[in-house]
Amino acid sequence: MTQVRIAPWSEDDLDLLRRLNAPEIRAHTGGPETDAQVLARHERYVRFGDTGQGCMFTVVLPGGVKAGSVGYWEREWRDEQVYELGWAVLPEHQGRGLATEAVRAVVAVARDRRTRRWAHAYPSVDNPASNAVCRKAGFTLLGETEFEYPPGHLMRSNDWRLDLAAPVGSASTPAAG
Repeated sequence: MTQVRIAPWSEDDLDLLRRLNAPEIRAHTGGPETDAQVLARHERYVRFGDTGQGCMFTVVLPGGVKAGSVGYWEREWRDEQVYELGWAVLPEHQGRGLATEAVRAVVAVARDRRTRRWAHAYPSVDNPASNAVCRKAGFTLLGETEFEYPPGHLMRSNDWRLDLAAPVGSASTPAAG
């Protein structure tokens, strides 16, 4: 049974983004942003779907409760164009597999675009929950790397990769459910 659905980011999602800016949620991604940075991020997310470079979504529970965010965007990684994935779930909804389900849903959207072979995620080596999401969603751990996030700050991250061209349900892609 599906616990979540993803919905394109909208003007109505600013409050959710402010709630996702909490210190406990942003601990592995450079800490909370200023309100001006949150407003700028929200505007990017709202316009993002129109660019063709990726898309941000809200993670929506049955009944319409917004529990987090998930998305993918283009980036160059090791001289190749790939999709990067990122997600966050509000504390009261963590630990129930919602992030894994949301990541699987956004992988399906990125796969359907058929424009990139690989999706990557770069959770901090010190973030066991996000690394577990990658493993459960079918990503392959390539190893540790230095990753710049936020801009100007290097962090030790794991480089997880998923083959968007592989058949769904194969050993290198996440199975539904």
